[in-house]
Amino acid sequence: MNTEAQMDRLYFFDTTLRDGEQSPGCSMTSEEKLSLAHGLADLGVDILEAGFAVSSDGDFQSIAAIAKEVRGPRIASLARARRQDIELAARSVEAAERSRIHVFLASSDLHLQYKLKISRNEALAQVGEMVRLARGYVEDVEFSPEDATRSDHDFLCEMVRVAIEAGATTINVPDTVGYTTPDEYGDLFRMLRSRVPGAEKIIFSSHCHNDLGLAVANSLAAVQAGVRQVECTINGIGERAGNAALEEIAAALHVRADRYKVESNIVLDRIYGVSQQLASVISFAPSPNKAVVGSNAFAHEAGIHQHGVLSNPLTYEIMTPESVGVPGNRMVLGKHSGRRAMAHRLSLLGYELSAADLDIAYAAFTELADRKKAVYDQDLINLVSHHRRHHDLVGELPLAKTS
Repeated sequence: MNTEAQMDRLYFFDTTLRDGEQSPGCSMTSEEKLSLAHGLADLGVDILEAGFAVSSDGDFQSIAAIAKEVRGPRIASLARARRQDIELAARSVEAAERSRIHVFLASSDLHLQYKLKISRNEALAQVGEMVRLARGYVEDVEFSPEDATRSDHDFLCEMVRVAIEAGATTINVPDTVGYTTPDEYGDLFRMLRSRVPGAEKIIFSSHCHNDLGLAVANSLAAVQAGVRQVECTINGIGERAGNAALEEIAAALHVRADRYKVESNIVLDRIYGVSQQLASVISFAPSPNKAVVGSNAFAHEAGIHQHGVLSNPLTYEIMTPESVGVPGNRMVLGKHSGRRAMAHRLSLLGYELSAADLDIAYAAFTELADRKKAVYDQDLINLVSHHRRHHDLVGELPLAKTS
């Protein structure tokens, strides 16, 4: 169906408003979800999973509002393989320009036995009946065998076959508990595509959790295995350790276009803005060392790195900050910083130093940096002012400030 030599279309399925919101501390009001949905639409996501309609009346109303007002993405509502869930999901997306019902049922014996308490045969019958029911409401139905990566392969193939025959147009294969590895996950999709009748007619999707820190790596392995939809969240928020981060997948596809022969609708330079919007809504930002959108993602303190970046940013940056919407890189002055970075910062502050003055300033700077975790602009200004006032007492040359 797909080959790595082709530039295929990859669809981004954003579940920030559903799976992301399930993360502790990430609850959103209906107004916040609607505002963020508009931001996600501007970002270029293809499918926007707006919520889980049966979970609460508030969630149902949020999905309905998004379906009514947001244009561009296909609006999806999650549903268990139950009649009530599917009927409510269908109602919640009625006003959407384009809609989807996302049906799921566990496929692992662990979930069937201990959570659902049903047999394999009962599960297969339920999948067939409920996918057909959903297809009666909408043309676009996604089915997910929950905990797929811990499921028996023969049974997983059978469940996927039943879902396709019942009318599913997208088959998502979730790594529900973040258990799989990249090579294993890729092989799982190759196996399904080769063994399941009708697999060539549908789109396969990845949905990865980050319990082992492999969510993005697994998602990219899935893309290489022929998956053409990736499910992800802004800032990687989600249950437990989170979901695959949209910004990391999109950036990887951009930077390593030589390996991933796919195109998407994501507008890269809007990534940081949506990330900041989400952080404002849920009241906490991604960790400083978070790839792409963390506050340190384009920050440099080590002198060797600073020297390289000042000479040519490509020495230590594989993409420009501006390409993902970050205003620019940052030179953080601390005990690891070099003379070049300090001189550059002083120049920006209006101080041009002679070589002798720079030696004096740098010696004072390193002494100060050993006592402080970071040296700020005001520290540099005070340092220059101090040596200008006291140079006669200590026999040092004055530091000249430019006009």
